[in-house]
Amino acid sequence: MKTTKRKRILVAGGAGFLGSHLSDRLLQEGYEVLCVDNFQTGTRDNILHLLDHPSFELLRHDVCLPLHVEVDEIYNFACPASPIHYQADPIQTTKTSVLGALNLLGLAKRLKCKIFQASTSEVYGDPHVHPQREEYWGNVNPVGYRSCYDEGKRCAETLFFDYHRVHHIPIKVARIFNTYGPRMHPNDGRVVSNFIVQALNNQPLTLYGNGSQTRSFCYVDDLIEVILRFMNTPPNITGPINIGNPTEYSVLDLAREVLRLTGSSSPIIFQPLPSDDPKQRRPDISKARLLFHWEPKVPLEQGLQSTIAYFSKSEVESRQC
Repeated sequence: MKTTKRKRILVAGGAGFLGSHLSDRLLQEGYEVLCVDNFQTGTRDNILHLLDHPSFELLRHDVCLPLHVEVDEIYNFACPASPIHYQADPIQTTKTSVLGALNLLGLAKRLKCKIFQASTSEVYGDPHVHPQREEYWGNVNPVGYRSCYDEGKRCAETLFFDYHRVHHIPIKVARIFNTYGPRMHPNDGRVVSNFIVQALNNQPLTLYGNGSQTRSFCYVDDLIEVILRFMNTPPNITGPINIGNPTEYSVLDLAREVLRLTGSSSPIIFQPLPSDDPKQRRPDISKARLLFHWEPKVPLEQGLQSTIAYFSKSEVESRQC
């Protein structure tokens, strides 16, 4: 009797926020997962529950170096994604985006396998077009403090499409908009985790600018679902495709919602807006709707409640240690 070989899937950055959730889902779907991470920003805590899983393997490795493994598919999430983390070592951030893409594409070329690139809404910079469609080329400062990430991800997209055109590598490129949920790093400087941690500790909620800048927040489960649907589309669907939640909120409204859901009496304080911080961010997800029959399902209140519960538990556990 013939047995069907299970796919072995490489998740680069698999110990990070999104990579760990993707690993969970892939294991639930019956795949084998090779998690590759150098733990620059990923943590063992994110994958602790998977270490004893018979279909999960962990490899500590920096994707800036070549990788010699045998897999059937590749997901590239290997790069710090928050301003605090990617600005801490900007040269390494650019190297991770560019050299990491080159090494993983080289692996995909050798194995003749499909590869997914976790790109970002930051490729649009501080946009002049709203909402952002995939055809928009962006407004990015190439020499600013955010450039290591913004331009690194833009260069990675270039490499993916050149490898596709020259070497016929099957690629999937997704531009991910603000995503939140359990396992976000508490000190990553992103607005959802910042506000929740500050509110739970009765610290002032720090807003930059006047709070009128807007963001669109997608819960992690919705994002993982659309990534898997994208990966299972025919080879001619390469992207880039926006994935995220198109419902737009001001940062001030988000702060007030976090205060309401946590019951915190923390005050709101305002600080100067950082350089090149986008004033508006909202995806046009028409292509994702059409091609993947996908729509975000988790409303902000529900997603925030789950995220607050995660951080509340983490705070309690940290006090007990």
